[in-house]
Amino acid sequence: MALLVAIAVFGPLLAPSAPDKFVALPNSLPGTSGTVFGTDYLGQDVWSRFLTGGGEILVLAVVSTAIGLVLGVAIGLISAYSRNAWDDVLMRGMDVLMAFPQIMLVLVAVSLVGPETWIIVLAIALTTAPRVARVARGAAQPVVERDFIGATQAMGMSRLRILFGELLPNILGPLMVEASLRLTYSIGIIATLAFLGLSGNPNSPNWGTMIQQNQTALATQPWGALLPIIAIALLTVGSGLIGDGIARAAAGIDRERAA
Repeated sequence: MALLVAIAVFGPLLAPSAPDKFVALPNSLPGTSGTVFGTDYLGQDVWSRFLTGGGEILVLAVVSTAIGLVLGVAIGLISAYSRNAWDDVLMRGMDVLMAFPQIMLVLVAVSLVGPETWIIVLAIALTTAPRVARVARGAAQPVVERDFIGATQAMGMSRLRILFGELLPNILGPLMVEASLRLTYSIGIIATLAFLGLSGNPNSPNWGTMIQQNQTALATQPWGALLPIIAIALLTVGSGLIGDGIARAAAGIDRERAA
């Protein structure tokens, strides 16, 4: 994960040529005209496009996941703390959104408005929020019943401070696990949209776009598609493993506290 993030952040500085520069004949093999992994279907340097293309996926995934986490946590905490009609209204609304596959809702939004960057981020964030809200509500409900929450209410502490100053710190473990899981899904959805041609710039050096553009040449020049495939696979698996590690660590801490 650290290596892939470093490639996404510093890759454009290390790229030997511009990602849209024609350096050799299309689908040239590695070593042609000094290229490391050959050229793609238009004759652009595969290695330069790979080094430049990770930043877009990573930035969009992190931003959309962060927005979805903020919205979901706020809704989940308000729902858990209210324990009244607001709880039912908020959670039934989240259930309606969760009834549809996330990728389907994102595709609908993109098809209606267009493959703009802001609509992709907003659509992923809004479809991420319901799943985060369910986790936040489930983790916060037992905490709401504890004595220290009643004490803060008796002291006249504001609701906002109770939600984000008392409730939120006590559910960070489950939220960190959910954040890594949601980041995994966001990476997959953004790469899928790019593979389907639904990105702001059709020729941007996006890893998903690279797979879509070079899939026809897999038998003769596989690196144009193989490099981004490996990167996306490692990125999603790595973020999932980080979430699993956080969950295991949190479970161990809870066992030590119980002992």
